[in-house]
Amino acid sequence: MTPLTPASGHISDATDQTFMTDVVEASQTQPVLVDFWAPWCGPCKTLTPILEKVVTGEAGKVKLVKINIDENPGIAGQLGVRSIPAVFAFDKGRPVNGFQGALPESQIRQFIDQVLSGTDGAKEIEQAVVEADEKLQAGDPGGAAQIYGAVIEADRTHAGALAGLARCYLANGDAARAQQVLDMVPEDKANEAAIKSVRTAIEMMAEAPQDAEIDAARAEALADPGDPAKRLALAEKLMAHGDLAGASAELLAILSTDLEALEGQAKAKLLEIFEAAGPKDPVTVDGRRRLGSLMFS
Repeated sequence: MTPLTPASGHISDATDQTFMTDVVEASQTQPVLVDFWAPWCGPCKTLTPILEKVVTGEAGKVKLVKINIDENPGIAGQLGVRSIPAVFAFDKGRPVNGFQGALPESQIRQFIDQVLSGTDGAKEIEQAVVEADEKLQAGDPGGAAQIYGAVIEADRTHAGALAGLARCYLANGDAARAQQVLDMVPEDKANEAAIKSVRTAIEMMAEAPQDAEIDAARAEALADPGDPAKRLALAEKLMAHGDLAGASAELLAILSTDLEALEGQAKAKLLEIFEAAGPKDPVTVDGRRRLGSLMFS
């Protein structure tokens, strides 16, 4: 077996002589995975293509260096490699994690995510996203969008930043631009909670009602406040208009008299609001507290 052709500029072969440059020095700027393999190793033939695929998908956040231990036994011996395939992750010039054997793609992705999450750059990015989240929740979508945009420039696959930027557009009533941002999300992150939450919010706003329709629904609900169906109709229009706080208030008013009102529809809509708003939004935090109080009072 000859070394596989590098799948991208982030994948290369190395030797004992080039290890310091290709791995130790290179890991000062980004994590480097070292794949120890040999031509006779069957599991290596399974693992290496998966490593190449996942590393290529990370678009430069991590490098892969492959070392044939038959031709280069020195570094493998120093690291105590006893069986192959063996993979070591280096960051800032030292090994920080590793595994042996052929793992499935899902576990390799988890391994790389763990490595990346521990880097200084990753920590700075996460701190920036937290700051942007706080600005958005404080009613400053413009300031939040600037930070989310900077994060996306550094990591175009960051689900939290992409979801946050989409929420900034939703805050300004621009569901079309929000959807364009979601279209940038890579397939393997499409079902992350933050992305699903924004997708739910966009779906709610697909057919936003006119102000006159909301006014009419509100008038009907006020005229007959004891009718949960009319309050539910108002809540649905408020949801579609993006007024999740107003919709939540109407639904909680219904649930305050009957937790199973309208065969559970009111509670189901409230939970849908929580998903659309996201777990940290005040609408969700306050709504869950008030719902819990009703359920256990």
